[in-house]
Amino acid sequence: SSGPRTEPPPGSRRSPKPSPAATSRRGRTAPPGPRACPKPSPATCSSFILPSITVVTWNVGTAMPPNDVTSLLHLNTGTTNDADMIAIGLQEVNSKLNKRLKDALFTDQWSELFMDVLSPFHFVLVSTVRMQGLILLIFAKYYHLPFLQDIQTDCTRTGLGGCWGNKGGVSIRLSIFGHMVCFLNCHLPAHLEKAEQRKQDFATILHMQQFEGHAANGILDHDLVFWFGDLNFRIESLDIRFVKYAIDSNILSQLWEKDQLNIAKNTWPVLSGFQEGPLNFPPTFKFDVGTNKYDSSVKKRKPAWTDRILWKIKSPSAGPGAAGCQPSRGGLSVSQLCYCSHMEYTVSDHKPVAAVFAVQFASKADTPPVEIYVADEWSRPEQAVVRFKMAADFHRSSWDWIGLYQVVGFRHPKDYVSYVWARSDDEDCCMEKQAYAQVVFSEEVLPPGRGEYILGYYSNNSSSIAGMTEPFQISLSRSEEGSEEEDDSTLVLLASKSRSPSPGKMKQHRSRSPTLAKFQGLILRPSSRERGTSRSPSPQSRRGLAGHLPALHLPKQEPGGRGAKAKEPGQAAECQEGNSGSFYQTAREQCGLWHVSADNLLARADPRNLGLLPALRLETIDQATGHRRESVDQGYHCRRMSPTSPTGDPCSTSPREGDQA
Repeated sequence: SSGPRTEPPPGSRRSPKPSPAATSRRGRTAPPGPRACPKPSPATCSSFILPSITVVTWNVGTAMPPNDVTSLLHLNTGTTNDADMIAIGLQEVNSKLNKRLKDALFTDQWSELFMDVLSPFHFVLVSTVRMQGLILLIFAKYYHLPFLQDIQTDCTRTGLGGCWGNKGGVSIRLSIFGHMVCFLNCHLPAHLEKAEQRKQDFATILHMQQFEGHAANGILDHDLVFWFGDLNFRIESLDIRFVKYAIDSNILSQLWEKDQLNIAKNTWPVLSGFQEGPLNFPPTFKFDVGTNKYDSSVKKRKPAWTDRILWKIKSPSAGPGAAGCQPSRGGLSVSQLCYCSHMEYTVSDHKPVAAVFAVQFASKADTPPVEIYVADEWSRPEQAVVRFKMAADFHRSSWDWIGLYQVVGFRHPKDYVSYVWARSDDEDCCMEKQAYAQVVFSEEVLPPGRGEYILGYYSNNSSSIAGMTEPFQISLSRSEEGSEEEDDSTLVLLASKSRSPSPGKMKQHRSRSPTLAKFQGLILRPSSRERGTSRSPSPQSRRGLAGHLPALHLPKQEPGGRGAKAKEPGQAAECQEGNSGSFYQTAREQCGLWHVSADNLLARADPRNLGLLPALRLETIDQATGHRRESVDQGYHCRRMSPTSPTGDPCSTSPREGDQA
């Protein structure tokens, strides 16, 4: 590591800032930041418009996901209002015992679907939270990630007197360019006569959900709140025949004044300030599954607008200005561009509802917490040098890391190709002098071939990306001498609590299942929804474990051993003596400038293991015996593990180690 620098390195690519699109050094247009206001005039303030935030709510009725949700997310619309953020709230996701067990081990199919569909459009999963059948997911364009900070989640059960989570609310709050925004997804009690119970449950959710920090403790303390879900408000007084007649005749306005939520907005103090667009779409409940026909069963439920999207601004602007670009100082304004249902989806008895908003923020935060500088192209391994500078108020952690992401297929922050721990020998000096720290990606972890990549600084304290570069090229040729094609199709569980390999052993696969105590006789294979080498985060990964280090142990070399057993995440780590041969040499090379020793826990940890579970499916042990026989026939002196296997088995060897032996 060179000494601390006070100036960015020449010819380097730095972190993007929220400004109009700029032309990159290679003559290509860099990803645009938030859209700026028209040319400023003395009458306008320094503000910018986030082109759009899309909010979707859908009671899926325990159904399997459809094949395509592109139209629901308003993608490929060809308009200039392409979304910058997307919030998706689901209700009644299948949460039966067997399904919940599977979803606890692997990512649920709905989350997998949305990540698969959104990643080609450069959307990255920011955060997710689940409570039984309630799921909330927040996505954003990758170049906005450094400006989405202070991410927290919460959930409140209101079913069975607060003991059951079939009803209630889940929320994600975050700071968007310095403004506190909260997304609240609710499923309130059903039936016409339960309006008062819905009011009480909503008040309970608002009271119970509290967040850390001083910026906004309660939901209504946020600058902007989006409230949506299956709110279950019905149409009062009117006969079902008149309701259907109004729908068929497209005179929906005659139903609005009898809608329970419209009535409540004028009479319930708890709903004061909440706004909603006009209901210019047919009621979204209840349909015969697989059709666009309202309930034809014996119950013949009355159609109703149960699925709704509302918003509330804490401090409204003083008034509309020219071109909508004059919010009050420190305030914001919201315009609803679209509010509609999607009749084309028939897998549930509810129709999904989507709303698109243009949000005008005051430009409070225009510099990311961490600025990263790299060369425009890495054509030689020695160019893989990363310099970064942290803001004075940034709270770093020993578990922070810098990930290398492929632009195509970047689905969530732990979907990296490789990583390096964000530590350097002179880091403390750099922090004190506000200079640039430096880390290096070793040649072994760099991807071969040519492709477009980005670098992101992951903050363990905030569980978010704190800095990111613009896309740059990597074009490396790697010698194939001494390499061997490895079978990476299976992950064999030899120990009840096996963990993922350390950085020195990491090749292609990255996330692992941390604790599967009752599934020793199973083999895991990648699921059909998995794309390339990406992995999806589990709902449990939304928060770090404060004050604890994950227990990631290497085994002692014992003949006939059955692999290392790691402690449960969150327990204090204990040092364990092990083989300090080629593994630690590899770790030293990989971590670049940071010294790695046999007793250093960071050398053995993979950031993905901090609460992350892969998307996998189960198969019996008998289906993998063929793979093991093939490994034995190839001459290895013990049962060979695939490269996706835990490295805790002292008998497992890589092909290169086996040849040396």
